Amino acid sequence: METRANHLWVGAVTLVLLAGLAAFIVWIARLGEGKQDEFDIFYGQSVSGLATGSQVSFAGVPVGQVTEIALAKDDPAFVRVRIKVRDDVPMLVGTQATIEASFTGVSTILLDGARKNAPPITCETTACPEGAPVIPPGRGGFGAIVANAPLLLERLATLTEQLNTLLGPENQQEISGIIRNTNRLTGGLADATPALVANLEQFETTLTEFNETLDAVEKLTLTTDELVRTEGSPLAEELRGTLSSANDALAALAATLEDTRPAARQLRTSTLPNAEATLQDLRATSRALRAVTEKLESEGAGALVGGKSLPDYKP
Repeated sequence: METRANHLWVGAVTLVLLAGLAAFIVWIARLGEGKQDEFDIFYGQSVSGLATGSQVSFAGVPVGQVTEIALAKDDPAFVRVRIKVRDDVPMLVGTQATIEASFTGVSTILLDGARKNAPPITCETTACPEGAPVIPPGRGGFGAIVANAPLLLERLATLTEQLNTLLGPENQQEISGIIRNTNRLTGGLADATPALVANLEQFETTLTEFNETLDAVEKLTLTTDELVRTEGSPLAEELRGTLSSANDALAALAATLEDTRPAARQLRTSTLPNAEATLQDLRATSRALRAVTEKLESEGAGALVGGKSLPDYKP
């Protein structure tokens, strides 16, 4: 009996020592980890690939790990993932938690989106439905694809329906006609290629001649400008002298007209009437002379001395 009791005491002491050693090791490990803060993340999607102990990183830097994965108490449609993060990590309002998958099938949680000067995430700044501050989930990678899958499927179905409508029997005939016309147009263009090449060559030649013409016009313009600059001043001086002489001549003519106005007025008022009366007298004298002349021719000079002679009387 005493030997069995000794064995029991030895076993009990050994177990106590092992338990103490384990507790000491855990304490040392927690002492090396430092103080950590707990946060909850509620995902409305599958969290396959996450497990207890999965890594939590902040902008790619490991800062903690997943400590618990369970269904939310209030709504089983959400999965609650509890994480522990070092207390020196700036967990500020605006931070989001995104599940990042890898080729090995093991997923991690990536924290990102914190803004400078934002308040820290605590139960005062955010909700704490299960005793820990909540970090909003982020959509990225496969999670974003899964979240947008219904919309993508709906758009794909709409696109399929539109393609079926577009490729219906009637539209297929029209598309075939368009393809035939396109082939015909392509063949026509291929046949017309030599003519197009010739026209392009002629057009190039025309452009060359046009450029040469422009160069000649430019040279003519420069020559004209030089002529105007060199010969324009003497011509302008001569023209100015000619205009001055013409002005002097016009002034002299105006003065002459002023001088002749009294003589013209006298000629019009007295001289011309007297001249007209004299002309009338001359006309009367001319008629009288014509009558005398006619009388001389017909009757002789005696007609001027006396009257007509009586014919001789014979008994």
